[in-house]
Amino acid sequence: MTVESVKPAAHDSGRAPELREPPLAGGAVPLLGHGPKLVRDPLAFMSRLREHGDVVRLRLGPKTVYAVTTPALTGALALSPDFKIDGPLWESLEGLLGKEGVATANGPRHRRQRRTIQPAFRLDAIPAYGPVMEEEAHALTTRWRPGETIDCTAESFRVAVRIAARCLLRGQYMDERAERLCTALAVVFQGMYRRMVIPLGPLYRLPLPANRELNRALADLHLLVDEIIAERRASGQKPDDLLTALLEAKDENGEPIGEQEIHDQVVAILTPGSETVASTIMWLLQVLAEHPEHADKVREEVESVTGGRPVAFEDVRKLRHTNNVVVEAMRLRPAVWILTRRALTDTILGDYRIPAGADIVYSPYAIQRDPQSYDRHLDFDPDRWLPERAKDIPKYAMSPFSVGNRKCPSDHFSMAQLTLITAAAATKYRFEQVAGSDDAARVGITLRPQRLLLRPVPR
Repeated sequence: MTVESVKPAAHDSGRAPELREPPLAGGAVPLLGHGPKLVRDPLAFMSRLREHGDVVRLRLGPKTVYAVTTPALTGALALSPDFKIDGPLWESLEGLLGKEGVATANGPRHRRQRRTIQPAFRLDAIPAYGPVMEEEAHALTTRWRPGETIDCTAESFRVAVRIAARCLLRGQYMDERAERLCTALAVVFQGMYRRMVIPLGPLYRLPLPANRELNRALADLHLLVDEIIAERRASGQKPDDLLTALLEAKDENGEPIGEQEIHDQVVAILTPGSETVASTIMWLLQVLAEHPEHADKVREEVESVTGGRPVAFEDVRKLRHTNNVVVEAMRLRPAVWILTRRALTDTILGDYRIPAGADIVYSPYAIQRDPQSYDRHLDFDPDRWLPERAKDIPKYAMSPFSVGNRKCPSDHFSMAQLTLITAAAATKYRFEQVAGSDDAARVGITLRPQRLLLRPVPR
């Protein structure tokens, strides 16, 4: 199945309801509002908001933000032209993503940029990346030594960055760059999340230790991107990849796109994509350790498909249980757990009035764990994605790659590598957590384990 083949939520017919202002969530404190709750335990806070209404008002410092809590309304929000990519999340990410890349652009520029990058992610383009995905997945498991401790953060980033670089930028980038990216992103996403929920403005420009650390991490990320672009130009090569497409892209007037846009596009390819894929790989390794019964089922499925040979890209479509393990891991531990939009005009969501310029926030983590949408909502149950059961899950209750014109263009690319890596790992090893491992969620703008340390045990 795909994660979108679910039925739409039912809507009652009848006269239009009277519009009203959403209720204010409890627990706000003077000056900081709900910011401290979103720092201390944001996952629990967002998960409880549906108890107060389909749309709820939050205070973040002096700002009022509207939280949407139901699958149907998050779908409406993502699909409506009355809302755009903007708000606290995207403002906090501007230092990383810039204002000219596909992740943050809106309107005509966004549509042009989607057209530039979309060919690299077409369904018929994905098989060309298969050999690289296979090579990297098997190199990952070969690098591990039985009985030794795996630092899952470093390993997950290494494979995610190498696949992205080799497939989309045709770069043989060494592990040192993956390590730099991993280290910098950990600082950047944690710091930017705090700036989003506690918007203290000028204080973040002071030379405080946390601010200096964040600025150093941002500088290294942008230097890394500049190195990649400069190396390609110096080589004089024009392979058929995404970086070549960007270097030869034209703007609305037929002129080459600017250097800043090229830079921001490469940032959008390497950083958020690598961060979210790497975070998901970490959660999948945690799942294989915590649920050995499903790891065994993955191994049995792989062996039934391959006959004992190493799993290959061509096998991915046949690995239905493995795919469902990936989907269920993304349901319970989505890498992208919080998203924001901004209202372009006075509009409505459900029964509520939303003023022009208002910021809206919603949490895929909360939506995908909603007991009103899922039976045994906190259980890890890959079989809930079997066709006969998935049909009962409301539409938009599971949208890990978003929907509409903001849908992630690399969804099929990401699912292919995640399924292949899961299959390769589970076939070769069982996994045990070791002393010092902490698989609690580390909350930044993305969600990943705090410090996942595993011991691979040969099968």
